[in-house]
Amino acid sequence: MARRYEELIIDIPDYPEPGVVFKDITPVLADAEAFAAVVDDLAAAFADAGITKVVGAEARGFLFGAAVAYKLGAGFVPARKPGKLPRATISEDYELEYGTNSLELHEDALASDDVVLIVDDLIATGGTAVAMVKLVERSGARLAGLAFFMELAFLNPRPLLAEVTDAEVLSLVEVA
Repeated sequence: MARRYEELIIDIPDYPEPGVVFKDITPVLADAEAFAAVVDDLAAAFADAGITKVVGAEARGFLFGAAVAYKLGAGFVPARKPGKLPRATISEDYELEYGTNSLELHEDALASDDVVLIVDDLIATGGTAVAMVKLVERSGARLAGLAFFMELAFLNPRPLLAEVTDAEVLSLVEVA
């Protein structure tokens, strides 16, 4: 099915800034069969891991993360940009391939008995994923793995992840 995924991804040059090639995955989301297959593939890899919560990053991580949580019978926890969550939060700063940002979780979103899967649409430089790993660790929950629809392997994110976790990392599509 990976070949079908790649056929649906559209490259948008110079977005959001010159030199960046944005990978538009909205055609994957719009194709019912492809979207279901992505959710099934991401969830199947962690079906026996005892996942109790799925953490997904704003905004496209919500799309896959919530669906994977449903498929796994787990709760969904949004990792949001600053100021978007209404109660007390914990936050973590991170670097993007084209800037910096921060993510927040409600401070009571995860508990020490939670087994967490981080799900996002994309891993590029690894900054967002590392921020989510750190938030999960600070909450006291156990990280079982990280699952991405697409990995920009040419940006080499895995060594950065390896510095903060030894959890399993899955990417359905790798862009070399």
